[in-house]
Amino acid sequence: MGFNPLHHLRGAFTISVFTLNVVFWFIPIVIVGLAKLLVPASAWRDLMSRWLSALGENWISCNGLILALTQSIEWDVEGNTGLARRGWYLVVSNHQSWVDILVLQKVFNRRIPFLKFFIKQQLIWVPFLGLAWWAMDMPFMRRFSREYLAKNPEMKGKDLEATRQACEKFERIPTSIINFVEGTRVTPAKQRERESPYQYLLPPRAGGIAFVLGAMGGTLHDLLDVTIVYPDGAPSMWDLCCGRLQRVVVRISSQQIEPWLLQGDYQNDDGFRLRFQQWLAQMWAQKDDQIGVILEQEPGRTNQIER
Repeated sequence: MGFNPLHHLRGAFTISVFTLNVVFWFIPIVIVGLAKLLVPASAWRDLMSRWLSALGENWISCNGLILALTQSIEWDVEGNTGLARRGWYLVVSNHQSWVDILVLQKVFNRRIPFLKFFIKQQLIWVPFLGLAWWAMDMPFMRRFSREYLAKNPEMKGKDLEATRQACEKFERIPTSIINFVEGTRVTPAKQRERESPYQYLLPPRAGGIAFVLGAMGGTLHDLLDVTIVYPDGAPSMWDLCCGRLQRVVVRISSQQIEPWLLQGDYQNDDGFRLRFQQWLAQMWAQKDDQIGVILEQEPGRTNQIER
């Protein structure tokens, strides 16, 4: 498809409105975050955390309004009913695009507690967003590689302990944690590079989700397994803003987190690590089959965004 100036004009307008929305909500979020920091009383901080979650939900609601006013997206969502706003959830999803985050926020906003992401420590320096993420108690994490730990054995377990301390506040406040277990966005090149056994997915990295469960201890109660499908192909944020995303399919499966998943030592127990990897690989095989079935039921779809 050739260059369409109207698409690009629409994209520039949508990006501008999203940016203004970030700046608008950034101000009250940082103010409340600082008020929470300055008063150490736990009751006060819990209250401020609830205010921050409410501000975050309003931010996401405004994003949803922007999408409704600027885009014509058909949403096909199943499984997001019967959830609890006062629950503790681990949300696991396949990952194709940064648009996935907007999709998850729209699908779950005000149905479960405000979604929180484990964020790399370096991202705290992202303009506006980094400080807003800090204020909203997004857990910043620093992961040490095996090579680093081999040279610095005294640091073993320090990353997990630091993250566990950062998550202690979530024991009092209902929380939802999202984890993209593939570790990166799926592309055909990455599938070849990692020798993926799946048609639509990358092999899941069990260490990441094991780290989350280890850091959160017994706080998380339920697992929400989310499958996102873009029948016209995975869009970029620019595709979304230009109006090229026409349809989104989301399927959600809810299950209790089995106790054994919380009780093992993934780093040091070979038997537990193997069992954990097999459990996640089975979930991923089922997800891959599910994506294939969904695409088969989408007549006339090319599975590729037109540009």
